[in-house]
Amino acid sequence: MANFVLVAGARLGSWAWDDVVPHLRATGHGVYPLTLSGLAEKQGVPAGQQTHVQDIVDEVERQDLRDVVLVGHSYSGIPSGQAAGRIGDRLAQVVFLDSSIPADGEAFVSAWPDGGATVRASIAENGGFWPVAPAAHFVGHGLSDEQIARIVGGSTPHPGTTLTEPAMVEKPLGDLPATYIKCTLGGPEPSNAVAKLLTSGCWRLMEMDTGHWPMFSQPRELAQILLDVAGV
Repeated sequence: MANFVLVAGARLGSWAWDDVVPHLRATGHGVYPLTLSGLAEKQGVPAGQQTHVQDIVDEVERQDLRDVVLVGHSYSGIPSGQAAGRIGDRLAQVVFLDSSIPADGEAFVSAWPDGGATVRASIAENGGFWPVAPAAHFVGHGLSDEQIARIVGGSTPHPGTTLTEPAMVEKPLGDLPATYIKCTLGGPEPSNAVAKLLTSGCWRLMEMDTGHWPMFSQPRELAQILLDVAGV
């Protein structure tokens, strides 16, 4: 049986997986949605990027999980990609869900077109946090008005240092058993960095015809893809 550790992207907590979890648990697998430090019910907990990496490693070890399918969505591909290399033979598969991927010595914001200047300025103007995105940010991603309101209403400001601190990649990503799920409404092609990793014999690409938040727009379909990825 697989153990799914689910980590949502920036500003989100474990609640973001509420529509996916029942479909996975119905098949008898372990499911562990995780809130990273400083977010949702963990607001006020100091957090840097390595805090988020450790959050994931600690959850796997605390629960004594094996056959782990680690799912990192959006920003959380950054800490998940680092944590995947640190949990050793506990890892069955790491899934990058329409996510960023870590590059050793590089920050999450460094891949942005302006080198992260806009995000850094926003963090500086908002007390060290990346503010919650407005509803307009989610338009065009296959979400209903109700779903958008749910995302915005549940979001919390994101600890800025997690976005600006450099990644520390201990195991080359190309050596990890990995699946990249591309949500095509946000753009049909994976980034150049992901495309390069897909040439590795360890990586594969899957696609979803939806936007960047498939846990809301297509939870049943996402759950089935995760089950297929896990081979269960």
